[in-house]
Amino acid sequence: MLIDTHCHLDLPPLFEQLDELLAEARAVGVAKWVVPSVHPDGWQRIAELAAQHPALRPAYGIHPLHADNVTAQHLQLLRQLAPAGIAIGEIGLDASYGNLEQQEALFREQLRIARLYGLPVLIHCRKAIGRTVAILREERADQVGGIMHAFSGSLESARECIKLGFVLSLSATLTWSNAVRPLQLAAQLPLEQLVLETDAPDLPPSAHPGCPNRPAWLHETANRLAAIKGISVAEVACRTTATALRILPRL
Repeated sequence: MLIDTHCHLDLPPLFEQLDELLAEARAVGVAKWVVPSVHPDGWQRIAELAAQHPALRPAYGIHPLHADNVTAQHLQLLRQLAPAGIAIGEIGLDASYGNLEQQEALFREQLRIARLYGLPVLIHCRKAIGRTVAILREERADQVGGIMHAFSGSLESARECIKLGFVLSLSATLTWSNAVRPLQLAAQLPLEQLVLETDAPDLPPSAHPGCPNRPAWLHETANRLAAIKGISVAEVACRTTATALRILPRL
């Protein structure tokens, strides 16, 4: 059994063909999906999907892209909704958007909500790993742990995250011809510190350039990881699933 720890099944074009995509993914061994939110406007749809499909596990949070537009009412609603999810996410910092002061404030508030309910967190981090790790320490995120989503940092940064109780999620960037850091992480970190994700509809495998990513293509990342580790895909599935279940107990 494979678990996709980060898949935006509530977003187009996936939402429009959900039954077909889930059947296709199940046929290659993908059995559960974590569906993280990016904006409050998506919370209701994710809740509805999770009610209709028990294999879809919801995570509620606000992406740093939307930090400028978050209100106190949004955060209050998140406090009310959070216990219905399995994690808080996706949350974090993204220096490519520039509004880091607002992002940091939102990040801290959401980490505090996670600690309030004992929920792990799904972290988005782009070009801000040092600051992200510092805030995780300051906000005592080691009390809940979580997943560094589509991690692309250095091995040294990865180990700092692991010390805080986080695991690293590998995506289909592992299959890209220009991949460097994902290959290093895959080769040098134990499977007990790794999980898998698609981030669909983003980050398609190298065999499908320019196409919206699909849940079934998680198998291609698993195949690549198995080749790097010199083990079977079945072992990759077994051990990354065990890691996902450990870090996300409500799965």
